[in-house]
Amino acid sequence: MRSATMSPQYVHADTDSEQDRLLNEFFKPSFRRGYVRVGPNKVLMPVYYLKFADRIENMEVRDSDVWVVSHPKTGTTWTQEMAWVIGTDLDFEGAKVPLPERFPFLDHTPLFDYSDIIPKLPELELPLFITDSLTYIDEMESPRFIKTHLPWELLPKQIRHGIKKPKIIYVARNAKDTCVSYYHHCKILEGYSGSFDDYCKLFLGGSLCFAPFWPHVLNFWKRRDEPNILFLKFEDLKKDLPPVIKKTAEFLGKELNAEQVDLLADHLSFTSMKNNPSVNYEAAIEINRRFKLTPADGHFMRSGQVGNYKEAMSPKIIGEFDRWTQENLAGSDFSF
Repeated sequence: MRSATMSPQYVHADTDSEQDRLLNEFFKPSFRRGYVRVGPNKVLMPVYYLKFADRIENMEVRDSDVWVVSHPKTGTTWTQEMAWVIGTDLDFEGAKVPLPERFPFLDHTPLFDYSDIIPKLPELELPLFITDSLTYIDEMESPRFIKTHLPWELLPKQIRHGIKKPKIIYVARNAKDTCVSYYHHCKILEGYSGSFDDYCKLFLGGSLCFAPFWPHVLNFWKRRDEPNILFLKFEDLKKDLPPVIKKTAEFLGKELNAEQVDLLADHLSFTSMKNNPSVNYEAAIEINRRFKLTPADGHFMRSGQVGNYKEAMSPKIIGEFDRWTQENLAGSDFSF
């Protein structure tokens, strides 16, 4: 084990194992130089993350912050938009500003290493929330809205130690739908070039960024009763959105009448979100397309459905996911 200027220890994901072989064969786009496994849960992160780990660990958190935390592709963007609009007293005009600008992604810069790409593409102009997301967030005025996919153990120590108590909204989604959605996301935005079956192996093996999946979810589930943490499920947002809007508003200390709840529910509908340029990330996809940074094409928001995995996964893979889920939830009262 080696350690850097960060608290958690790490190992490079460069062994002869099948997981590392698949990872390094199919997941090495121009903005990824390799991967490391960090801390006791062996959370997979790009090696570039090590340059920022100490800054994240020692980040100055504010009690007035609102954080949306999640494993990727579990309803994060949906939850961000809901939280931001509620937190700003339904400022729909302000919501026309691109979501990454008003609700920045803490881990964006550690996730994408453009240091070799930018000199070769002088016409590629990237904003500060992409090139240095930590500085961008540090310079924001309060109240800040911050998104992260980091699991509990990699969050800033002020949060983990209870020194600061920002509002944290965690959103979870069933593993099979998450895997399918994350696969399409990784093809169009993160440069994955392998097959879906191999991707499922990486998901089950905890070998995708921010994995392993179950510790990510369960570490927040067991903290769900803490007053500054709200635990949401994607499936509940799909089933009946207005009660979730009301629950979130109460958590954020806001009061919404029935008309406001209906207005926000309409704003957050899948059709509205998919067609909303401030939240659908089509601009980021266009950059990848224009500069050929990833091999695949597609849309950030695809179906937003529950149970979509049935169309993508074979019975064999579904069985593997079900057994894996049962093993990881043994002794837990969590379920979807």
